Amino acid sequence: MALSESQAPPDAQHYLVCGTEDCEKNCQFYCNDCHQPMCEQCRDKHQKNKKTKNHEVVHYKQRKRRIPVEKCKIHPTKDIELLCEECQIPICSKCTATKEHRDHVFTDLNIVFAEKVSQYQEEIDKIRNYFEPVSQDVKMEIAGDVTEIKKIMEGIRTAMGAEAESVKRMVDAVTSDNIEQVNKIEQLSLETLNGQNQEIDDYINYLNDLIQTFYGYLSPSYIEQITFALKSKSLNIRPVPETSKPVPPVFTAGQHSKEYVAKLLGIITVPNPKAENRKIKPMETASTQLKSTGKQRKQDREKSDVKQTLSLSSSATKVREYTVPGVDRLFHISLGKSGRLWVSDWNGNLVQTDIQGNQLQKIQTSSEDEGYHTVTQDGNLIYTDKRNRIINRRTPDNTITEFIKTEDWTPLSIHSSHTNGDILVGMQKAGEPSKVTRYNKTGTEIQNIQRDNKGQGLYSTPHYITENITGDVCVSDYSKHAVVVVNKSGQHRFSYTGQGSRFDPYGICTDVLGHILVCDAISDTVHLLNRDGQFLSLLLTSQKEVEDPRSVCVDDENNLWVGQRWFTNAVTVYKYLQ
Repeated sequence: MALSESQAPPDAQHYLVCGTEDCEKNCQFYCNDCHQPMCEQCRDKHQKNKKTKNHEVVHYKQRKRRIPVEKCKIHPTKDIELLCEECQIPICSKCTATKEHRDHVFTDLNIVFAEKVSQYQEEIDKIRNYFEPVSQDVKMEIAGDVTEIKKIMEGIRTAMGAEAESVKRMVDAVTSDNIEQVNKIEQLSLETLNGQNQEIDDYINYLNDLIQTFYGYLSPSYIEQITFALKSKSLNIRPVPETSKPVPPVFTAGQHSKEYVAKLLGIITVPNPKAENRKIKPMETASTQLKSTGKQRKQDREKSDVKQTLSLSSSATKVREYTVPGVDRLFHISLGKSGRLWVSDWNGNLVQTDIQGNQLQKIQTSSEDEGYHTVTQDGNLIYTDKRNRIINRRTPDNTITEFIKTEDWTPLSIHSSHTNGDILVGMQKAGEPSKVTRYNKTGTEIQNIQRDNKGQGLYSTPHYITENITGDVCVSDYSKHAVVVVNKSGQHRFSYTGQGSRFDPYGICTDVLGHILVCDAISDTVHLLNRDGQFLSLLLTSQKEVEDPRSVCVDDENNLWVGQRWFTNAVTVYKYLQ
């Protein structure tokens, strides 16, 4: 939709239309005398016209802003066009003759307005290039702190639980020992009492036998025995055996309280309750940053200009092709600076080549046929270690360091964002739906994408991953036979499942126009989709000299690089935009 000059933001000249009557071409220039936007053709006519050939015509970005037309309240027929320097109020030309402004100095309001516009533009640039980015950095840092504080608190909870379990085990052990001691005391006491009881039983039997004997003496038939008993001096009956009463143990309850238990289990403290202020980049560096960001904005505008002119070609044209040495069945490619390419195979070989296909470096990794490596904005190679569940970073000086630990999740695919340096990782874990985790460029976890709004798992095998210019996260999932796309917030947008027959997506990438390009392992083709998942065409097929494509990426010159798996290990470069 065309915008009028008043509607247009400062950098929106590509969307303005020429102000010349009956001309609807894009505005690129501006006449400061006529205050009229115009296209290149109308500018040429304007400068050839005798009446306007001396007008100042500049690029639209360099135009002098026109002051708003406003009538003087004292002289309603006159426009306000001057600034009284003494009174600092805008006036019309007729006001200069009044006694209120006698002998005052006046300045053309257009000049003042232009100066103010320039000042405000500088302030806008400061806001855009310093205050907003710094605020976004702080916001990102806060998000990282949120993740970190959650991680720390979860660690504390886990430690507290472990401490409680340890104390429980000690309590159980002590209780078990005490109960065993009580059992032994009880056993000894019962054995003593049972012995005493048996001794009394034996004594009672002895008494019964003695009674029987005495009864025998009383019988007439045993008169001789009675005579013998009478001759005896005395009758001796054994005394009752001595026994002792048991002494039971006494249980003394432990002396404990909530405070004692809390001390036993550990306490939570904040070492330094005074929070440290976040470091904000000082404004003194703003001028340097403005220059660099200004250069970046210029490059962005140039890219935007290119986008305005780019369109799909009727067919893809081969630019060059070479075979990659040192790999067995090419599966994934990552393009770095100066056209240098990282290529991996199904045996974990990761090889860097130049644009002629000469091998420069080789790394043996534990990963295989996934999109498990990527090159960051600053030229670092990042790749996954499936066996140890970590992500390694390799700097341009060949230093390899452990960058991110994925704990009990196995990292499959990885992509470094071209817009903000975020790192997207596709992961699997037994018994859990697979997920995509977003880290910032320092390796702090800031987002997990795992389920749709119905609670269903989004992914099964996220083995290739990329990000579109819209911020959408695009994942090839061959177990789901689909390309699964979510927005930057993690909300499911759509899933592309091919063109009717079975679809096994592999390598995936996007371009400057938001197209999605994905390899299909079944049909040996590269599908071209728009940013909303609508199928546009089979960009490459086996009839177009591509055999078993497995990986794709687009370079800064909008060329498509295709890695082919079987036999040839070929990387082919195509031009498909014009």
